[in-house]
Amino acid sequence: MRPPLESLRILEACVSASSFARAAERLCLTPAAVSLRIRTLEAELGQPLFVRAGRRVVPTAAAARLAARIRHALDGITGALDEFQAATPPLRLTAPPTFASRWLAPRLAHYPLAAGSPIEVDVSADIRDPSAFDVAIRTGRGGWEGLDEYRLAPVEVTPMLAPGLLGTRTLDRPEALTGLELLPHPDWQAWFTVAQCETPQALRFVAVDYPTHELDANAAVAGAGVALLSPLLFRPLLEKGLLIAPFPYVLSGPAWHFALMRADDTRLAPRQLCAWLREQAHAPLSSQADRLSG
Repeated sequence: MRPPLESLRILEACVSASSFARAAERLCLTPAAVSLRIRTLEAELGQPLFVRAGRRVVPTAAAARLAARIRHALDGITGALDEFQAATPPLRLTAPPTFASRWLAPRLAHYPLAAGSPIEVDVSADIRDPSAFDVAIRTGRGGWEGLDEYRLAPVEVTPMLAPGLLGTRTLDRPEALTGLELLPHPDWQAWFTVAQCETPQALRFVAVDYPTHELDANAAVAGAGVALLSPLLFRPLLEKGLLIAPFPYVLSGPAWHFALMRADDTRLAPRQLCAWLREQAHAPLSSQADRLSG
């Protein structure tokens, strides 16, 4: 009976480290576990592998030769895996620019490479062309024909503004927004409804209608006006004090952020990525912060 590959890997680590304790640290095991595995391996091979020299353990000549062959074999496995992964085409992931920069980019850095192919991000792919992507993140109410849908998070917005824009004003109720200029957004009326307030007639809007939420956020940080922004995407600006969200009212839905993949795609890698994105979206904020800072 041949010993397990894991036992041989531990033997090689002990020989190269000249210490069970250092080998255990390198392998994230306890010294006791390493010692037990070496004793078991000696029993399986029918001969001693180490002799003690004072406080040190010294491999036998046969064990040193065996460890060198094991190292050569492990290097070959590593090289084969590197070649395999280099030959694997990247997964093409498309997402809207603001979502890609604010939510996706910080998390993708922590996507486990062992989960599948490398990832290539595109912010311009057209999901009407099935050949243009492997996974797409899009906003809507669902019902994309020919695509499997993974709900990530509802689309949410609430007013945000730079602290300096307030001056001596107090935003104690939604109607007080009439004293400030607002950045155009199609959901202002819906937000006032959620805030249980009729949309004021005296609202004033800035003349520039920016095409992306990222530009709205940049304008708000610069003090150009009050923007309706997503707490999911722009929470870091709130945490840094660059913006404040003065009201507890958040318009949620009916649209959602979805991860999408072709229903006829039988590969495991796109489905693993969609499941991971959903896991990230559903994780508590504290857990996400711990992972992203770790």
